[in-house]
Formats: sequence, C-alpha cells, structure tokens
Amino acid sequence: MLPCLLSLTSKNCQIVSISKEKSNFTDKKVKSKSKWDGIERRHGHDVWFYLARLLSVSGWFIFTVALVLSYYAAPPQEYGLLRYYNIEVRQFWRTPLTGYLYILLWASAAISYIYIIMARYRRRRKTDHKHYDVFMLLMVSIAWVVYILMQLR
Repeated sequence: MLPCLLSLTSKNCQIVSISKEKSNFTDKKVKSKSKWDGIERRHGHDVWFYLARLLSVSGWFIFTVALVLSYYAAPPQEYGLLRYYNIEVRQFWRTPLTGYLYILLWASAAISYIYIIMARYRRRRKTDHKHYDVFMLLMVSIAWVVYILMQLR
C-alpha cells in the first residue's frame, strides 16, 4: 500500500499490487515444488527399464525351471494304495538334481533381490509400480531353499 501512496497515478498502484500478487503466487508455487506436480516428464523407456524387465522375466523363468526340476529331484508321495500292494517308493532326494535345484533357487532369489534394489533407487513416485510379484518370488525362493535344507538333514 505504501507504493500506492508514493505514486502519482492509480494505474501505478494497480501494477504494483498485481506484481505483488504474482510474486506471492510464485513463492507458493516454489514451496510446493518439492512434491510431484502431476506432469509426466518421462519420454520413454531407458536401459534400466529394459534391464529390470529382463531381470524379472529371467528370475521367473529360472523359478519355473526349478519347479520342473523339483518334480524329478524330490521323492514321490507314498500313497495308501502303494503301501497296500507293498510297492517300494524312494524315500530320499536325488543328490545331483537337488544340487542343481539349490543353485537355481538361489539364482532366482539373487536376481529378484537385485531387481528389488534397482527398483528401489529407480522408483521415486507414489504412483510407480510396487513390484509385489518380485517380493513374492524372493520370499518363495528362500522358503523353498530352507525347506530343502530341512528335508535333507
């Protein structure tokens, strides 16, 4: 209001007051700049995106191969019909296949862990994908390794 009193015309007073309002508006906008303003600035996928997808697909592929391998490595179920006819069923895990299975499960867990670490540093917005499937892959792989170790002892 003081510049209006010093100025000679009311036109200058309006310009000063409008410029003050604009400066207050820009100050408020600068303060809210720390949050995401809703404008998408990503222009496409980069190398990290494709690397993340490759890691995710390879981790799930290795896990699927481990599922197939576990069918042949684990001892079969001993059903009541087999016991009734005295058919003998193998009670132990096949050692070479169990070793490969162990390696595949740790590889799947390591790949999913690398993916989670990489996604943690790449994800900055609340709207970005949370990657729950890779967390599940990591937990199931580690749980399966623990199960195999308990069965072998």
